[in-house]
Amino acid sequence: MARILATDGLDSGCVEILLEKGHHVDMMHFERNELLEGAISGYDVIIIRSATKLDSEVLMANTSRKSRIHLIVRAGVGLDNIDLEKASELGILVKNTPTASTKAVVEFTIGHLLTGVRNISKADRAMRSSEWAKKSSRGTELSGKNLGLVGYGRISKGVAEVARLLGMNVHIFDPFLDEDSVKNSDVVIHDSVKSLFSSCTHISIHCALTESTRGMVDYDLIRLMPDVSPDGIVCGRHIVNCARGGILNESDVYRMLDSGHIRSLGIDVFENEPEGNPVLSSHPNVTSTPHIGAATAEAQKRIGAEIVDLILSEFDS
Repeated sequence: MARILATDGLDSGCVEILLEKGHHVDMMHFERNELLEGAISGYDVIIIRSATKLDSEVLMANTSRKSRIHLIVRAGVGLDNIDLEKASELGILVKNTPTASTKAVVEFTIGHLLTGVRNISKADRAMRSSEWAKKSSRGTELSGKNLGLVGYGRISKGVAEVARLLGMNVHIFDPFLDEDSVKNSDVVIHDSVKSLFSSCTHISIHCALTESTRGMVDYDLIRLMPDVSPDGIVCGRHIVNCARGGILNESDVYRMLDSGHIRSLGIDVFENEPEGNPVLSSHPNVTSTPHIGAATAEAQKRIGAEIVDLILSEFDS
């Protein structure tokens, strides 16, 4: 029997299966000071989402001689809230659920793109203030525009597929790209991120947060974006980030929103979570959401199923 802790919630169906298999499951969140006191050391499996940070200090505080931690599961894709090097050094396995949330985040990214170009959030806020802002809410279409995808993994490929159906021209940059895998894809491949930004009026971020990508999308990069699309429409510049907070330089993007250089920003992830960035979120041309790209009933069910498989393969084999 494994002692399992889910710090940030878990699908009820997943919990039921684990209990039926004879495992013990606790659902509770711990603050950082509690983590540093060894609050999770008595569990074999720790299941976390983005709200729990297992950095080197926390891992060390929970790995004494009596510690039971064998497996950490990230319910989702990103592993930037876990010190992978320290976990490996301590002999702790780290797994994630990379495919379960793909559909949800693809749909959500497209939703943010549409919200930005059609002024949906701005129009909604105006209506709530009893303002019939029809003229000022005129937007542009996605069709005929160049969409630049920073990174070309599962989610990015899904976004590309939907974007092409909407008539967009898809451009990609990924330094780890296997070009053979996109030979028959209708995408334009760029050899640098600067080239990508210089060619696209619309940008969607899909790369991992690493030391090389932290703060990468900054003033110098964004200023390269054109504001006229290939179809001759002055559509403005639009950016969406549903990947990881910290890739987008939030102070730079605010300055460029304020100057009018960027027409819209759709942002679901922030450098500091759960605090977010209230100043950025308050800008009229920003649509911000609290890291809910994968927050659908269907995605959470799939994540739960993957977690069950991971745990049972480790403890019931």
